[in-house]
Amino acid sequence: MKIYFHMNVDYFSNTYVVVNELEKKAIIIDPGKISLDIINQLEDGNYTLSAVLITHNHKDSTAGLSTLRKIYDVAVFAADSEITGAATSVINGDGSIKIAGFNVGYFNLPGHSSDSMVYKIGNVLFTGDTIEAGRIGDTTSSYSKRILVMGIKEKILSQQDGTFIMPGHGPMTSVGAEKIYNMDIVD
Repeated sequence: MKIYFHMNVDYFSNTYVVVNELEKKAIIIDPGKISLDIINQLEDGNYTLSAVLITHNHKDSTAGLSTLRKIYDVAVFAADSEITGAATSVINGDGSIKIAGFNVGYFNLPGHSSDSMVYKIGNVLFTGDTIEAGRIGDTTSSYSKRILVMGIKEKILSQQDGTFIMPGHGPMTSVGAEKIYNMDIVD
């Protein structure tokens, strides 16, 4: 597995391209903007785009989806069917699916938004705006923040310390680092 990071300067958000080099397949996570670099990476590497995974229905995570749909006939997985209407495979709760030769775990982690999903491929979590380096995602109320913190502690901090976190904004981090330095969740 290789993971390529692309920053969208329009929203200062992260888009990830995860490739399975053996099977020549790829997954895009949170296409906030689809640049020529992303398209060239897929085409030059002869990767088949197998799926798009959406962590939550905010424009900084979905704005590039319409561009992808014009170029590729691709499956979209998200917890909110309004992202692309009937073309979205709606996933809820916790589970796993097989995509591009990877076992992709997913779990719902509301708080930042009601449809927030976290995806796990290997020892990497793609968290969207749920948790970022040193902070948690924005919430609209103290209740939402409490729900988010409880979910992070239960579903993210329970992972091994060496598990990488690829957030929707900012630099990557790890579960171990967040246990020590994230003041929003440290007791």
